[in-house]
Amino acid sequence: MRDAATLERIEATPTRLRVSGMDCASCAAKVETAIRRLPGIESVDVSVATETLTVRHGSGTSAGAIAATLRGLGYGAEDPDAATPGKQAVDLPWWRAPKALLAFACGAALVLAYLVGQVAPATGCWPFLAALAVGLVPVARRALSAARYGTLFSIETLMTIAAVGATAIGATEEAATVVFLFLVGEVLEGVAAGRARAGIRGLTGLVPDTALLERDGATARVPAASLRVGATVLVRPGDRVPADGTVLDGETAVDEAPVTGESVPRPKVAGDAVFAGTVNGDGVVRVRVTAAARDNTIARVVRLVEEAQEAKAPTERMIDRFAKVYTPAVVAVAALVAVAPPLLAGAPWGEWIYKGLAILLIGCPCALVISTPAAIAAGLSAGARRGLLIKGGAVLERLAAVTTVAFDKTGTLTEGKPAVTDVVACGRSERDVLSLAAALEAGSSHPLAKAVLAKAAEVGAPVPPAFEAQALGGKGIAGKVGGIDLFLGSPREVAARAPFAPGEAARVSVLQGEGKTVSVLLANGAAAGLIAMRDGPRADAKAGIDRLAAEGIGSLMLTGDNARTARAVADALGIEARAELLPEDKQGIVRGLRAGGAVVAKVGDGINDAPALAAADVGIAMGGGTDVALETADAAVLHGRVADVARMVELARRTLANIRANIAIALGLKVVFLVTTIAGVTGLWPAILADTGATVLVTGNALRLLRLKLA
Repeated sequence: MRDAATLERIEATPTRLRVSGMDCASCAAKVETAIRRLPGIESVDVSVATETLTVRHGSGTSAGAIAATLRGLGYGAEDPDAATPGKQAVDLPWWRAPKALLAFACGAALVLAYLVGQVAPATGCWPFLAALAVGLVPVARRALSAARYGTLFSIETLMTIAAVGATAIGATEEAATVVFLFLVGEVLEGVAAGRARAGIRGLTGLVPDTALLERDGATARVPAASLRVGATVLVRPGDRVPADGTVLDGETAVDEAPVTGESVPRPKVAGDAVFAGTVNGDGVVRVRVTAAARDNTIARVVRLVEEAQEAKAPTERMIDRFAKVYTPAVVAVAALVAVAPPLLAGAPWGEWIYKGLAILLIGCPCALVISTPAAIAAGLSAGARRGLLIKGGAVLERLAAVTTVAFDKTGTLTEGKPAVTDVVACGRSERDVLSLAAALEAGSSHPLAKAVLAKAAEVGAPVPPAFEAQALGGKGIAGKVGGIDLFLGSPREVAARAPFAPGEAARVSVLQGEGKTVSVLLANGAAAGLIAMRDGPRADAKAGIDRLAAEGIGSLMLTGDNARTARAVADALGIEARAELLPEDKQGIVRGLRAGGAVVAKVGDGINDAPALAAADVGIAMGGGTDVALETADAAVLHGRVADVARMVELARRTLANIRANIAIALGLKVVFLVTTIAGVTGLWPAILADTGATVLVTGNALRLLRLKLA
């Protein structure tokens, strides 16, 4: 028998809303506090980065009640999925936003008050009271709403107390000016937050609105969002690819920089994958759609980065906890400064109340609270636009501390595609050896067969028809070409059929010692040639390993391949190799490294390396935008460049340095103005400028990460 609480969880309904006007972590805290007070709430997730609220709740609360609560706090609430699939909601220009209009109105009223004061001095403080009311009434209303919904010490509350107190002691002009500066600061926060969001949201605009759909032998222009899996689209030169897909026919070069960060266009032929939003070069290609608009690579990257921005880093959680204690403490200190000197030492009440109000403004926690999430949001966005997907601030902090990177071999340090490296002819020309071998392999899809066929095509060797060709499981392939009995197989199998000449056996041994796979071609029972193949290191693998070493990070290779092949690749890259490992062996090695004090990043394909990826401090999947690369690990290198692992670590370290600088700016300015205020050097204006200025400074500093160059 299930209890009521269990049934409530089972019946919990998710509601997701777009919350406009939410620009900082303080706003998010107010929203979360208010929503949690509603009945039947199971979980609340607020994201400033995406302006979204996700609530799981029981039947006791409706989506309408949640939206009404948000509007009561002064925020907008709407369905985030109301826009066309794959496209973001249209945002108002910053100067048309409600906060900007309020700041303009307050500024105009303040200017008018000064003019009236000059023309009619007898009016006294009344024009400034009117100007103050223009800005303060909406702020006070928001403060009351926040208090009603559970947030007593909001920035609006502090501002309202300070402005009313300043008016009470006759500092009406300053009070009006302080409110105006506060409103300007809110506008700047909104602009900065919008720029940070645009860093990743802009990716959605890369997908074209329309596509040329092939249907019933003709092409028709249709909305790209309507394309279904299996549809065929025509992509002309210069067009953006409208969906993820596979090239059916045609050849071209595609600029994949929007998705992978790759600066050089990649050649594409039939069978190759292409991504939505990439730019077709000079060829016409037909593409079969493999993912709907909501599931294409760009949509998934945006969605995953948005989710990552919601996951708080340890530093951010620490600051949130600090802020909950800090703000009430500031109110207490401000009250103490205002009343203690007059009561205990007979100091002037007006002077010390003024100082207390200034401290109240200095203590606003906005700059401190936004210092970490702003930097993390910018860092994650900067990485995503370069094909470096990092799933959250916690992962980013762990990446910055990495001391050892453990790489898989096949498909990670190597291309994952064997290529012919040596052709040794025995009594025939090398071209003839390739021609006969390719004839046997023509019908096979095995990676080694593809390597032989590719080499034959490269040197222009003809591929004659083979007869009676048959694959002999685990041994090789046999057949006839031009009346010649042929067999292509491993040295061990060939040795069982016909003895090697002394020189041939020695050559096979040398090639195998170099970590190459050797196939031997028999013609009428005698060795006709040797074909050696190897899955060589990626072109950038050595540079990527060297770049990690320059950052003080060690590298090693963990592979299930044989020791000789692993050693050959590792020697070329200058790293340690541990070979012939099962998945659990790799996991054990990673755990051992961590037990020894190393902070380990494991880089692999996200499938057979899953245990080791999970055991590492950070699991990094290598892949060109596949589901596995995007979903299985803590981070993903979408383009598959080894050097991108070093770039990812560099980005993480630069982001952590940015966070430390932001915290120093936020706290440093407060300390300076706290001292100068108590000493009587500064007052209300500098106090609010200190808070607003610090907020703008830390946000601007964080946004520098969007322009970060990672060579």
